[in-house]
Amino acid sequence: MGVCRLLGVLGLLPFVSFAVGGALLAQGIRGADAIADAIPGVTAWLVPATLSVGITFAGAVVLIVKLLSIGLSEGVHPVRGRVAWQAWTIERLLDSARTFLFPIYSSLFTPVWLRMLGAEVGRSVEASTVLLLPSMTTIDDGAFLADDTLVATYELRSGWMRIAHARIGKRAFIGNSGMAGPGHRVPRDGLVAVLSVAPEKSKRGSSWLGSPAVRLRRIVNDADQERTYNPPVRLRIARTLWELCRLFPVIVSCAIGVGVLFTLAWLIDVTGVIGAVVLSGVVVMLAGAVAALVTTAAKWAFVGRIRVGEHPLWSSFVWRTEVSDTFTEMVAAPWFANAAAGTPALAIWLRTLGAKIGRGVWTDSYWLPEPDLVTLGDGATVNRGCVVQTHLFHDRVMSIDNVVLEAGATLGPHSVILPAANIGANATVGPASLVMRGETVPVGSRWSGNPIGPWRAVKVRAYQAADK
Repeated sequence: MGVCRLLGVLGLLPFVSFAVGGALLAQGIRGADAIADAIPGVTAWLVPATLSVGITFAGAVVLIVKLLSIGLSEGVHPVRGRVAWQAWTIERLLDSARTFLFPIYSSLFTPVWLRMLGAEVGRSVEASTVLLLPSMTTIDDGAFLADDTLVATYELRSGWMRIAHARIGKRAFIGNSGMAGPGHRVPRDGLVAVLSVAPEKSKRGSSWLGSPAVRLRRIVNDADQERTYNPPVRLRIARTLWELCRLFPVIVSCAIGVGVLFTLAWLIDVTGVIGAVVLSGVVVMLAGAVAALVTTAAKWAFVGRIRVGEHPLWSSFVWRTEVSDTFTEMVAAPWFANAAAGTPALAIWLRTLGAKIGRGVWTDSYWLPEPDLVTLGDGATVNRGCVVQTHLFHDRVMSIDNVVLEAGATLGPHSVILPAANIGANATVGPASLVMRGETVPVGSRWSGNPIGPWRAVKVRAYQAADK
């Protein structure tokens, strides 16, 4: 029962945070007799209220993670025991923080945030939406952790949970959805590729791909150090200013929410409660349309048309794309894209961002980081959880290229296709698969795996015995 109560408290954290912001907004409308009279006050208090929501949630997350890290020890523990419950709860809480606090990730503040949670983080570390057990994690100077990386996560087996320390070496790189599990170490200058698992032991400078991992050939990108690892003060100031712009989409999203509430309140006055309930769906759909249009406008205003090329980490192009991504995740996703998944509306919106999408395309994912470089032919299918990954970040250089799914091609659920790759007409890539950079899937063929190989039918002996 105690566990259930705490989980209930964790689930209430977003509501508590919004309540704090709501209390500040209430200050702005105090004494207003009509909805129109309340609008100036709400406008004046919107920014402080929005900031208070984020600060409240972040503060609660830090406090709870610190408390749950007490007594979290290395070893093998029963899954129904105290230590396993603490580890599981920490991960669930930090997973929600990645969504709720998205603007602070992939920023100069991210290493500070990870230190506040209890992780050991060196200098010049770059981290995106990493998920970790902070007290079990060490990240050395100059390391780079890309989107959705997992560090020091627990292992479950036969009713037991294994927890151990993990270390990311100096200038090491973990690609999107890469993992360094408990007891694993990514060596200095090492690389773990997209959707790959770091081996327990590896040599300095080695690169790894797949699960289980195999050695990968790697060409080092010797870019300008001033634009990758050792930026001058002027670039640090410029990046800070651009990252402050990530607050804009958060404020816009909150403004849309307040607008929905005000509209519903006005409908109650005009049509009564029943009328407002009937029309509430229309109001939310209009809010979604506004969110989608604002996000499209932001993409073109901040980034413009994206072309094939390379951009170092410390360049305005990278920072501007992060601002645009924040609009997508904080404005379009909650108000429009999540609900529109698998509908023609999502395809239409992706076209407004610059993607080339044919007729009859089914896309259940909006994760097209550089939409201008994506081509989905007539009748192509992008399943849920897929990432059409048009960029890679190796050696702190963002390399961008086209990705094409020809007519009738299918990308299976939770799969990733990398830049310069092509899936031929009517070809299929199975679930949880990785299409490597520059790879071409032949027309009409079927492939699966990480990395992909020819699709092999799995025959289960039990089924064969049953047939007999």
